[in-house]
Amino acid sequence: METKSKNQKETAPQMENRKFREFFVDQLKDIYWAEQALYKALPKMMKAATSKKLASAFEKHTKETEGQIRMLEQVFELMGEKAKAKKCEAMDGLIKEAEAIIEDTDKDSYTRDAGLVLAGQKTEHYEIASYGTLVEFAKQMGETKVAELLQKILDQEKNTDISLTMVAEDQVNEEAVKE
Repeated sequence: METKSKNQKETAPQMENRKFREFFVDQLKDIYWAEQALYKALPKMMKAATSKKLASAFEKHTKETEGQIRMLEQVFELMGEKAKAKKCEAMDGLIKEAEAIIEDTDKDSYTRDAGLVLAGQKTEHYEIASYGTLVEFAKQMGETKVAELLQKILDQEKNTDISLTMVAEDQVNEEAVKE
């Protein structure tokens, strides 16, 4: 039976923590790319919207996304890392789906708006899942300030999801059914 020295026993948890930290930073790179890509896609969605309320919701989310990108840059700084993006295949696919909805639906229709709400909420749900997990990861690592910034972004994502639901329920879905 092989015995480990005292130093080896002490470094094993540190090694595991380092691997988890690397995984966490990798996931930050993924969501950083996702936010940057969404920031570019939202104005297209806003322009394609028929409903002024929906266009306004996308405009508001564009501004929030810009702030979220800055908050993520602060998170990287707090982690002692350079802000770097890694292509997020999930968000890339969701944005492509939103573009297909725009292409496949009639301009100035509420059917398009219903599709845009669907696409918008899919991105929100992806972000909510990502940020919810990242908040918990940060807490487990004792990164309180990082967790607070990520929680702030998570709260914004949840509010955006609610506002898209309200736009859909207050106008878009009812008008789409009539077309």
